[in-house]
Amino acid sequence: MTRAFLGLGSNLGDRLGYLRAAVASIGDCVAVSGVYETDPVGGPDQGQYLNAVAELDTSRSARDLLELCRALEASAERVRKERWGPRTLDVDVLWVDGETVDESDLVVPHPRMLERAFVMMPLGELAPELAEGWADPNTGGCRRRGGWDELTGEAC
Repeated sequence: MTRAFLGLGSNLGDRLGYLRAAVASIGDCVAVSGVYETDPVGGPDQGQYLNAVAELDTSRSARDLLELCRALEASAERVRKERWGPRTLDVDVLWVDGETVDESDLVVPHPRMLERAFVMMPLGELAPELAEGWADPNTGGCRRRGGWDELTGEAC
């Protein structure tokens, strides 16, 4: 089994509901960070995101995790109209212990995670060693709304 991390975000509709449904569907989730409300970074004018990071203990490869991410987004009826546009659900493979991928549709570790407080702050809750030395770029606001179980009433 391998430790992996997925980043989740939503800024359309029932944001917390989309995150809850995705986490419930992951299957090999062992922990979920707190939930952060985040100003959008890049892209068109849009509403604030709710973001969290899920930790998995999995036998899936990074490629298999990408397929899981796409399936979770499809179940949330995500529509891709424009890059960094609003979305019901966005799920990214952030990190897979011992695995590095550099392909056209998948880069692991995630190539922009160090630039994003909405990734590094929740990731740091679950894996402080991965956030060690990280400095917040202060792009947009990122505020912790509360713990996963506190806000959802659910564990992973």
